[in-house]
Amino acid sequence: MAHHVHRPQGLGSRVLINADWYYSYSNMGITAGAVAAAAPTGKPWEEVAQEKLYGPIGMASTSSRHADFVGRSNRAALHIRPAGKWEAKLTRNADVQAPAGGVSSSARDLAQWLRLELARGKYNGRQLISEDAISQTHEPLMNRGRNPVTGNAAFYGLGWNVEFGRHGVAWGHAGAFSVGARTLVSIHPDSGFGLVILSNAFPTGVPEGIADSFAELVFTGTISKDRITPWNAAYDGLFGPAIAAAKKLYAAAPANKSPALPNAAYAGTYENDYAGSAEIAETGGKLTLKLGPKGEHEFALTHFDRNLFLYYPDPEMADVPSAAQFVIALDGLATAVTLDSLNGSGMGTLTRQNP
Repeated sequence: MAHHVHRPQGLGSRVLINADWYYSYSNMGITAGAVAAAAPTGKPWEEVAQEKLYGPIGMASTSSRHADFVGRSNRAALHIRPAGKWEAKLTRNADVQAPAGGVSSSARDLAQWLRLELARGKYNGRQLISEDAISQTHEPLMNRGRNPVTGNAAFYGLGWNVEFGRHGVAWGHAGAFSVGARTLVSIHPDSGFGLVILSNAFPTGVPEGIADSFAELVFTGTISKDRITPWNAAYDGLFGPAIAAAKKLYAAAPANKSPALPNAAYAGTYENDYAGSAEIAETGGKLTLKLGPKGEHEFALTHFDRNLFLYYPDPEMADVPSAAQFVIALDGLATAVTLDSLNGSGMGTLTRQNP
């Protein structure tokens, strides 16, 4: 069965390192690098990946194209739990972040990839990736302190998390879509042992809990304690505080709520180099926000107070609001809007074009 395999998306872009250093997680940054690397071949990244990796090691059910995934009859559907019941109701096209992990694959195929990693770039006796090059990706380059769940010394390398624990060094990475998928790879190179866990469900700590439990069973012959519960708590912590804060902040409009300006004061096209274009349009007397290169993501704007409107950008967390705050000039027209859902790194303010 084909599964989405990917890196984290929307789970927090910054990780605390030794109290005062940060690194920023960027799927699109990896995409830019991969596109540049593939450019000299004259072929798209997806084709190069097939020729250089998937084909040579027999990953026949693997692709970096979303169209190939949806074209398969035997594939996993993304699941969410909006009201306590798991539902397969959302889809996600990950082509734009394919080099960073927007890949569809199967457990059988990924086992071949694990063999390649464990053999330091060699597969069936053939050196497909130079040992020096692949070894560089496993180097612990940035200190992340202690893993908050396992207590292991944790580092980040070139795409890999590198940890040192009671079973020795481990290379790993986890991925997630908030619309309903989780993946995890964990490799113990000194023991020649690795595993991949695929889950078509909203992010939880179950994959990590299973991986830690299975590793303990392999190395000690027993599972000494529940390892899923603390990992679930860690993943709940990624969402819980922010969700609670957003709900509390906009739970009720101010007692002395100010009216909005006429819709025409806000309607228009807004842009910046980070987010691209956003269209504020009036439809049936109400305002909508359109995002994406073709305006394909549309959200209703609900007035909250004066020049602040709410919208709900995440279909998985449909009751969690985000704010659109307009800046109004002396002539009574909006000159800019800050979209909270795009403002995690302070780049969510878009300027109105030709108001």
